Amino acid sequence: MAIDPSKIKRYSHGSRVPGWDEAADLSKDPAVVPDPATTYVPDHVREAIQVLMGKYPDVRSAAIPAMKIVQREHGWLSPTAMEQAACVLRLTPAYLVSVASFYDMFELAPKGKNDVYVCTNISCSLLGADGVYARMKDEMDGDPDFNVRAFECLGACEIAPMASVNGVYVGPLTEDDCATIREDLKEGREVLPDKQLAKRKAASKHWKR
Repeated sequence: MAIDPSKIKRYSHGSRVPGWDEAADLSKDPAVVPDPATTYVPDHVREAIQVLMGKYPDVRSAAIPAMKIVQREHGWLSPTAMEQAACVLRLTPAYLVSVASFYDMFELAPKGKNDVYVCTNISCSLLGADGVYARMKDEMDGDPDFNVRAFECLGACEIAPMASVNGVYVGPLTEDDCATIREDLKEGREVLPDKQLAKRKAASKHWKR
């Protein structure tokens, strides 16, 4: 029986990949490993993945870092990106999709160049993350440069409510910070430098400069 995320408050943001609870389509042709003779893979991508393969006794252990490489190359895990990674790893694209669909930071659809992940898990939610996320969506809605998503947990509860902006952790956030984040990204400025976790001498939000 399929789960209706709209009926469960915790999943109302839809942080999971669409279709995660759908049954497999057994009518499709069996998955095959892409043929190296007909699958184009850029040399630097092939070499980077092969280096990873040499680090693990089981090639499947290199699947996640290999998909990070092709996602950086293509901007998202497009069918072409998956075929390239699968070709080098000698795995099926279907296997890679099954792995990627479990992790929020893999993108299975085209996205904007700026990733804004707002943590909506319990610690952040109790401190106003739902309002921050709604405001962030309002500020950036319809702008193709932004990829705004609710995130199940980013592991930085000490600066809740917080977000990851292109990999930079910022917090604690207020709803007014959302417009500043948008302006900083548009202008190419450093995002909320006074609220970056990496620049704090202590993680606690009670620490003062």
